[in-house]
Amino acid sequence: MRGLRAPAVRALLVQLVALLPTAAIAAALGALGAEPTVLSAAVIQGLIAAAITWKVGLARWWRPIQLFFPIAVIAASALQLPPWIFLLLFLLLLGWYWSTFRTQVPYYPSTEPVWRAVAELLPRDRDLRVIDIGSGLGGMAMHLAAARPLAEVSGIELAPVPWLLSRVRAAMRGNRARFLRGDYEKLDFASFDLVFAYLSPAAMPALWDKAQREMRAGALLVSYEFEIPAGQSVKTIHATEGGPLLYYRQF
Repeated sequence: MRGLRAPAVRALLVQLVALLPTAAIAAALGALGAEPTVLSAAVIQGLIAAAITWKVGLARWWRPIQLFFPIAVIAASALQLPPWIFLLLFLLLLGWYWSTFRTQVPYYPSTEPVWRAVAELLPRDRDLRVIDIGSGLGGMAMHLAAARPLAEVSGIELAPVPWLLSRVRAAMRGNRARFLRGDYEKLDFASFDLVFAYLSPAAMPALWDKAQREMRAGALLVSYEFEIPAGQSVKTIHATEGGPLLYYRQF
């Protein structure tokens, strides 16, 4: 039964549940003489699925997915595309969002102002070990490696396509940041002076628990946009004017 609690499985079940009210609405419209088209039925299905998704508490990014999924299915059917295109697209998305099914952490790219703000938190006068967990395409790690020559900077990414691209980008730029493919939950945070995360609200409680168990005195836990659940001991700065906060907590 554990698999039924996975977000992707729950999202699929929501679409199945939404079929019944969609069929009832379509039947009611037909009885009134306003026979719905396939496209309008898909829109109704998407709206109902998005509403159920919000009600059952799935993460907010599932709502647009649920809204447009039935429409995308209809559009793909109408275009009569060859099957290999769908296989290629599936494999690409699988490689890019490899871990989202389990971790509820989609691809969130950070930006250069955020990288600069994190770099300012690092001391300039000593060796440091820094890790970007969920490093995506590697922008943060490469920026920190260039900005802090004394720091040993790594990124860890579970999804194979972003991990591979980050390694290629670092090699092409001659950047010394290292990129690991794996699950950050298997790392020992005691090995690092700074742990940077741009994950999701769903991941923050477990991240904080791990940080409390493992991070050593003086080390920094930094999270962009998503709050570290550590109460008043968390400090914040604005990486961009009017943008999301950068949260950090020193142990």
